[in-house]
Amino acid sequence: MSLLRNVLALAAAVFVPSADAADWSAGAASTLGFTARYQGEEIHGRFPGFSARIGFDPAAPQDCRFEVDIPLQAVVVDMDDAAGMLQEAEFFATSEHPRARWTATSCRADGAGFIAAGTLMLRGVSKPVPLRFTWTAGAAPVLSGEATVARLQFGVGGGEWADTGLLPDEVRVVTRLTLESE
Repeated sequence: MSLLRNVLALAAAVFVPSADAADWSAGAASTLGFTARYQGEEIHGRFPGFSARIGFDPAAPQDCRFEVDIPLQAVVVDMDDAAGMLQEAEFFATSEHPRARWTATSCRADGAGFIAAGTLMLRGVSKPVPLRFTWTAGAAPVLSGEATVARLQFGVGGGEWADTGLLPDEVRVVTRLTLESE
């Protein structure tokens, strides 16, 4: 009987994932925002209502999973009329593409944090967009990350807005996820 108990204990230790390997979802305090520049001035925005599901273990980052769904129509911007303008055809084209999606299935340790090799699908275009992030373990882990999106690769800001002297190509995306176990 003790042999059977030892085998079962060993199987449980091997096959039951650690708390950090659990599936997590973004809690209510989580944020997903961006910073762009227009005529040299910073513009800040955020995407309320986004969702994120994550599988991550800092001891085995190569096995990570990220699924982030971003409702583009919900964008909030700190510049008058910019939120409505971002929904138009020259920018997000939300009538045809109401959502963006970022996914990753591979991460690696990098210095003081990690890099997720992710893919952003925006306006029907999929391109690699890596996310550099830190992971603070605990009962409710916190993931803090940053990425740079080259907006013109996705057709965001066409026509007169393609002028990078007016609106630079690089948009900084910042997230802070307070995670809850699923």
